[in-house]
Amino acid sequence: MKPGFAKNYLLPQGLATLASDHHQRMVEKHRARLQSIEEQRLAGLRTLAANLSEQSLTIEANANDEGHLYGSVGATEIVSALKRIEFTVSDDQIRLEGPLKELGLYTVKVHLGHEVESALKVWVVPTVNEDTAASENAS
Repeated sequence: MKPGFAKNYLLPQGLATLASDHHQRMVEKHRARLQSIEEQRLAGLRTLAANLSEQSLTIEANANDEGHLYGSVGATEIVSALKRIEFTVSDDQIRLEGPLKELGLYTVKVHLGHEVESALKVWVVPTVNEDTAASENAS
């Protein structure tokens, strides 16, 4: 880049300034402020990860007598169940090795960003039919 570009365009347009002690101090203050904001965000993510690791979700799904699901439980169902208990994560933050296709207890990783992960317990249980529950309660 030629020196005339800075003198004739960047400096008059306010897109650049000369490197002075004052400007260097301003840049350092700005970097420190950005670092502080990032540290606060990471602290919030770590708190969320700790809270998520203490949770246990129960997701009902239709299954046959052997415990195989007719469909599957994926990231969308897990995110919906988390929203019901007031945790907001997105589908791409849920790390599944594949859809959950059987009843049981699973440990699901939740990647919150910047090497902050959490493990979430997910119980996949059979759907309780209201007719069956009513007949069991009547007897």
